[in-house]
Amino acid sequence: MIPGPFESFIAVDWSGAKSGYQKKLTVARCTKGTQAPELIAPEAGWSRQGIADFIAAQSAGTLTGFDFSFAPPFLDRGTYLPGENVPEEGPAFWHLVEDVCIADADCGAHSFVEKAYRHHFYLGKADGTKSDYMRWRTCETVFNARGGGKAACVFDAIGAAQVSKASFAGMRVLHRLAKEVPIWPFMTPQPGASAVVEIYCRAFIRLSGLRGLKIRDIDTLNAALAAFDSEPVEYADPLSDDETDVLVTAAGLRALAENPAAWSPEGLSAKVAKTEGWTFGVF
Repeated sequence: MIPGPFESFIAVDWSGAKSGYQKKLTVARCTKGTQAPELIAPEAGWSRQGIADFIAAQSAGTLTGFDFSFAPPFLDRGTYLPGENVPEEGPAFWHLVEDVCIADADCGAHSFVEKAYRHHFYLGKADGTKSDYMRWRTCETVFNARGGGKAACVFDAIGAAQVSKASFAGMRVLHRLAKEVPIWPFMTPQPGASAVVEIYCRAFIRLSGLRGLKIRDIDTLNAALAAFDSEPVEYADPLSDDETDVLVTAAGLRALAENPAAWSPEGLSAKVAKTEGWTFGVF
């Protein structure tokens, strides 16, 4: 079943920073049709909770993509956290992250990564061999095998490119949004309703025909948008990588929303859907 039809498409670039209003939190939106996507930026900037409130307040028929991992790997070892008594499905795991991190400001997840389950995460050489911590979900294995590049691991919590803290912080937001909006593929969106999906901006840049590298100029951005049947934006250079990422991805969500293959990718079994989820646009 193809969810929708959707009338509005929102892409969110995420952050795992401790708290406060953050430049890394970036949002773009477009509507059904061909109109160019636009950046949405409150004067004070975004907080994680502010974005959660914004998405929850959208009208029915909104497809929202968040750029973080919706769950850790599960299928490779039959559990999210080997040796721990933790839930075995995504929504229940999000609840665990929320409970552990309840005191962390602005839906942060430092208590989960750096305290409660610290020994599962690689934070530096003192932890031993980094490769021992590296695990990937089924969709990440598929993405890597098809030339997408090496997906990041949620247990790698060191360096500027790490996605660990951002992903676990995002799971707190999913726990809250799931009360209002179905989170695909853990839940089944109903016809005419809204839905939230996981995105990877690099995947959408590749789907536009580019190499998947960061876009740093308006001409390249508009070429990517044109590949998704979108009118060009009229912003002036320079836009940040985060801004071009979400502009392309919002248009990409609109282009893929009615594609059955995007909602039923090869490899998305019932078990994967309940435990690891899937990155929309990887198929």
